[in-house]
Amino acid sequence: MARRAFRLLAVTVTAAAVVVVGPGPAQAAPAFKVPFPCGQSWSGQTRTNHSPANAIDFNRTDDQGDPVVASAPGTVDRVTDLGDTSYGKYVRINHGSGYTTYYAHLNGFNVSVGQTVGYGSVIGYVGTTGGSTGPHLHYEQRLDGADIQIRFNGALALYWGTKTYTSDNACSGGNTGSGTVDTAGSPLTVRSGPGTGYSAVGTVADGATVTIYCQTAGTTVTGTYGTSDIWDRIGTDRFVSDAYVYTGYDGYIPSVPRC
Repeated sequence: MARRAFRLLAVTVTAAAVVVVGPGPAQAAPAFKVPFPCGQSWSGQTRTNHSPANAIDFNRTDDQGDPVVASAPGTVDRVTDLGDTSYGKYVRINHGSGYTTYYAHLNGFNVSVGQTVGYGSVIGYVGTTGGSTGPHLHYEQRLDGADIQIRFNGALALYWGTKTYTSDNACSGGNTGSGTVDTAGSPLTVRSGPGTGYSAVGTVADGATVTIYCQTAGTTVTGTYGTSDIWDRIGTDRFVSDAYVYTGYDGYIPSVPRC
């Protein structure tokens, strides 16, 4: 009886050992954003002969040197210069769960390996390094090393063709700044672009606090805080002269991206 009981136990254990456990649930992708500062519009092109196939090439007028930002939080795990071949200067960000993003043909870097980045963090600048024939950003999303079709805010990019993408990257926080308008009483004119030659689209009251989403150079203005060519974007197509805004900095705000 003892030997028979032992043999039955062995069969039971063997049967249990061959039970196949199915794979766990797939990890959700990060909420990827367009890799440019809030409010910017860029032309993104996909094509069947691209390498890799699912990458997007981004362009806009005079884009050489424009800032490129992280499309999702993560850790920079590669900052590489391949010279005149392939991606040239490129950055890779590891977002966890097997997801990475690539930013290639950069003109220069603004991050280092091991650095943690968030939405809106400037990682580099648009260029034409490597195998590029003109300034643009080559952008990829990958899963477990394989390129995948790109999504922004969960929506699939256009395959195949050219589409204009407007960034909402860090629009509701992240790398923004703030300032207080000081005009000694008069409302400050808001322009549709960074200069006095752009149309007036409203005013901001003296003493009001404004959120600054990005800054750029424009018409030189002399105001309460001296003479400056810096303009602050305080909304979509809404700019005010930094010469009338107290930000605590004599010049550009370090944490705020360039428009």
